[in-house]
Amino acid sequence: MTRANPLPRKVKAVLFDMDGLLIDTEKYLVPCWCQAANELGFPMERRHALHIRSLAGKFAEAYLQSELGADFDYFKVRARRKELVAQSLRRDGLKAKPGAEALLKWLWEKGIPAAVATATGLSQAEGYLRELGLYPYLTKLISARMVENGKPMPDVYLYACQQLGLPPSDCVALEDSPNGILSAWRAGCAAVMVPDLTPPDEALREILSGEAESLSDVIPLLEGRV
Repeated sequence: MTRANPLPRKVKAVLFDMDGLLIDTEKYLVPCWCQAANELGFPMERRHALHIRSLAGKFAEAYLQSELGADFDYFKVRARRKELVAQSLRRDGLKAKPGAEALLKWLWEKGIPAAVATATGLSQAEGYLRELGLYPYLTKLISARMVENGKPMPDVYLYACQQLGLPPSDCVALEDSPNGILSAWRAGCAAVMVPDLTPPDEALREILSGEAESLSDVIPLLEGRV
């Protein structure tokens, strides 16, 4: 049976996913993936879009081609998805997830480094985080595009820990998706899930070090360990 990496007795850093965890964008990414694919003639469904949350492009492309046909044009569909998401954000405005600023501020006041490890490109991620006023609380911003393998492989979390000068066992990673949890757990971090669009299944719960309904609920989880 798989085992969770335990929460550190003393948390030295907290690592954050971004989309669906710090910022409320997954609710756009999922339907926009489906719309973009269907516009281009591929019958993508919600289950496919949920499966590729935080999934590195090369893995997402292979999965979608296995599900929707070898002619699935991943990069063309992704480009259209980006256009649709941008339209949605211009219409509705970019929003932080509830409790995001409060948790980052709490960690800042405690002197605990906070880093983002995201599948999103570096410049776009920085732009989002600056727009929401979250960027000043961060010690490091890491994109999976800076490493060989993105999520669900451990590379991005291993690199983030290396940049912080800390072993993964001293770090807590907060994620909203299964692929992100797998990445953090494989790196040796204590993986805590803050579900966004879907709750963890029983198999995923076996590798979780904790679960919180919202980012606000992470503070009592870490209280006494920072």
